[in-house]
Amino acid sequence: MMPLSIAANFTRPRMGRRLAVLTVSIIAIGICVAVFKTVGFGTDPCSTFTLGVSARTGVSFGTCQLVFNLLMFLPVIRFDLSRIGVGTVANMAGVGYVADFCMRLIGQHTPPEGFSMAARVLMFAVSMAAFLIFAAFYMVVDLGVAPYDAIPQLIAARTNRVSARAVRMLWDIAILSLGFLLGSTVGLTTLITGFCLGPAIAFVSDRVKSWFE
Repeated sequence: MMPLSIAANFTRPRMGRRLAVLTVSIIAIGICVAVFKTVGFGTDPCSTFTLGVSARTGVSFGTCQLVFNLLMFLPVIRFDLSRIGVGTVANMAGVGYVADFCMRLIGQHTPPEGFSMAARVLMFAVSMAAFLIFAAFYMVVDLGVAPYDAIPQLIAARTNRVSARAVRMLWDIAILSLGFLLGSTVGLTTLITGFCLGPAIAFVSDRVKSWFE
């Protein structure tokens, strides 16, 4: 029998609305990651690592993202089933492959000389705003978190000496450093997603949480 802690994530109020917003959010996040990769100003810490693995192994970004999340999924299953939901699976299997598709599509329409700096800055600004908004919506629908996000939550819940925010920062820095060592670009996108995602989630949650109650 499915544990109640998992079942609760599949039986929340306004599930139709939650699932619709979740689907749009996953697709939008994948598109934004593809744009981040194209403009070359870095990506979020998790994508920085998996893009590095992809570049070194020749395996697609989507598959590297899926495998990485599957590995992190194991301790989540072991220690806290309440964090698992349809949103967990959607993030694991959706974001990377949406990004793969969009990177191929963008590549087909990229000028031979590449995009101008002005175009890259504009693409970056639009995709960054969209990423923060839709990542916040992904969290607000509360249908389970990605394994990457669950790991620092699990660590923070089991230590009293370090704050949850500090644990998350250390986790992101560790994964980001591995991605950098693998050859991924670390830049403005990385800094903004690292420092602004938390406030963006709080901002969006305060305004739309009632939509899902």
